[in-house]
Amino acid sequence: MRPHAPVRFLDRASPPHIGTLIALAGVSALAMNLFLPSLPGMADYFDTTPAVIGLSVGVYLFVNAVLQIVIGPISDKYGRRRVILAGLAIYLVATLGCLASTHVAVFLAFRMMQASVAVAMVLSRAVVRDTTPVDEAGAKIAYVTMGMAVIPMLGPAVGGWLEQHYGWHANFWLLFAAGLVIFALAWVDLGETAQPSGFTLAQQYREVPELLKSPRFWGYSMATLFAAGSFFAFLGGAPFVATNVFHLEPQELGLYFAAPSLGYFFGNFFAGRYSSRVGINRMLLLGLIVTFAGVGLSLVLELAGAQRLWTFFALMVPVGVGNGMSIPNGVSGALSVRPHLAGTASGLSGAMMLGGGAGLSALSGVLLKDGTSAFPLVLLMTVSTVAGIALILMVIRREARLGGLA
Repeated sequence: MRPHAPVRFLDRASPPHIGTLIALAGVSALAMNLFLPSLPGMADYFDTTPAVIGLSVGVYLFVNAVLQIVIGPISDKYGRRRVILAGLAIYLVATLGCLASTHVAVFLAFRMMQASVAVAMVLSRAVVRDTTPVDEAGAKIAYVTMGMAVIPMLGPAVGGWLEQHYGWHANFWLLFAAGLVIFALAWVDLGETAQPSGFTLAQQYREVPELLKSPRFWGYSMATLFAAGSFFAFLGGAPFVATNVFHLEPQELGLYFAAPSLGYFFGNFFAGRYSSRVGINRMLLLGLIVTFAGVGLSLVLELAGAQRLWTFFALMVPVGVGNGMSIPNGVSGALSVRPHLAGTASGLSGAMMLGGGAGLSALSGVLLKDGTSAFPLVLLMTVSTVAGIALILMVIRREARLGGLA
């Protein structure tokens, strides 16, 4: 396939349609958040604690992170198409396993397997890099994730309704059906986009230190980790804040959970529209500042004892806007450090982001326990955002000093 050929939908000889890339990225996000309104009910079903069932978010993110370290080099060697289709097939089997589970340990084991859908998200970004000129890649990644944001924005609302009327199993049946449709779409529309690396798989893995020796790669990856960290902490802690602090029903929780995804949609729009003009570094920094404005104000309200249900969730909108501006540009920056290792870079940077996200998600659950305040969650989100700002400022200062060298 020629890298920058015209797109023809459902023609594997041309680059995949942007709708296919959105669907591939979206199914991974949907699997992460569709069932969040069901977590309190699932804790009752499996007769376990909120912290244990909350691991269904943390272990999913952790296994996503580990897999991405493996996925990148394998896709650089064997191609994006085969790896994506294999990951989706494993995801479908694992989703059926989740549905059949009667013990929380079995459920969590299949939930870890379900994380194989990570290939769809991380390699959709690598496909963009394969088929798009470097100066347009950040904007296109932003458009892909902007469309992707619609899916998780609606997901918790749909998941809350399904939980309210049919129980948690209905959410996983929906995840299975969505995965089956997207597998079929990828089969007919996604051709091979990677250029042959010429390396053996062992040689491909030996290229990893080239990335790890680059301070710029580390700077972009870690800044992206902490930019996304506020959202991952929210994913792990917000269901229990909503249930224990604000006493929401699952269907109500699903509606409120749309707040950060709504913001993410608009943040991606700004990134897609202005990243090439503003530059990835400044757009990443601006996104983090917007996120800080949201979590910082929420923290002030917590300290003043003035936090309310509507303020807590309304201030998640700027968190989503900031993430939508910063994450695509952080990813694009990490992939641009060594273009010939785009798949490896996508996997490593994604692993860092999701591994850190898993830790922050689990930590938020531990900090909250059965408390009656959202303060620990909001503080954790604020600290993560401040760390992201510090890291991207270091990248900007280093590039100014060295003239953009790695």
